[in-house]
Amino acid sequence: MQRRSRRLTAGVLACFTAIAATAAAPGTTVTISGARVEVDYASAAFGDGAALILPWVHRSGEIVAAYYGRFPAQRLTLSLQDAPGDGVHGGRAFANPDAHIRVGIGRAVTAGQLLSDWVLVHEMTHLALPDTGEEHAWLSEGLATYVEGVARVQAGNRSEVDVWSEELSSMPRGLPQAGDAGLDHTHTWGRTYWGGAMFCLLADVEIHRRTHNQRGLQDALRAILAASGGLSADWPIARVLARGDEAVGVPVLEELYARYRDAAAAPDLVQLWKDLGVEGAGAAVHLNEAAPLADIRRAIMRARPPP
Repeated sequence: MQRRSRRLTAGVLACFTAIAATAAAPGTTVTISGARVEVDYASAAFGDGAALILPWVHRSGEIVAAYYGRFPAQRLTLSLQDAPGDGVHGGRAFANPDAHIRVGIGRAVTAGQLLSDWVLVHEMTHLALPDTGEEHAWLSEGLATYVEGVARVQAGNRSEVDVWSEELSSMPRGLPQAGDAGLDHTHTWGRTYWGGAMFCLLADVEIHRRTHNQRGLQDALRAILAASGGLSADWPIARVLARGDEAVGVPVLEELYARYRDAAAAPDLVQLWKDLGVEGAGAAVHLNEAAPLADIRRAIMRARPPP
């Protein structure tokens, strides 16, 4: 959930080692689309809720694997740090040399909270993008924010109305404010997470529009993962965007980056929602199937077979 660094410090490594050493079920393995996920957690801390943990890990991983066409790492260590209370807390993803995710989870976590959790999907999504550096945190966090919702809809884990409702209410936080200098230079929370997600939505819509719904951002991201191997690779952002554009056959990512990287440009979100057919507010959001871009909206949320 926070911006990840590919390089683990000695302190972070020590923290992970301590978590693993005290786990009551070290080395519990979950297989996700052929990938091995070692789950280190103190199962006794969760009581009867321990039986919920591994299905949650498997479900989250399969959601990400379905979106990307494969799980974005061959091996992953998932360290779960139990905490007071319930719910799933923050997480971080790393990859040096192997993929490692740390997530906090309440000892009283419920089945409903795990079923609706977004944190683990968000962190697993980070594994699919090469490390482009802190300057481009908006890309990694924006992608994880955007992909989480789409991937969960495609997997049947979240409703389409719920995702569009969240974007309708939260995406304006990503619009430039006074003093903004573009995505590469404005590192506020809103611009990093929702500004990055806004970039992804604009790219997804435009790729679908130019390719007549034959390609989308999902195809670009699958190609980037296939070529790079994901977070363990160091790629300049220009290479990432160029590979994505090559895969879909239109230079959308590069064009949008040129527009938003150094300038406080703001898209017309109100018109975009209207064109997509996302209408209303809050719990009253509904989808207008007669809207000009309703076919694109549906295509974005439609599950795609593996490449």
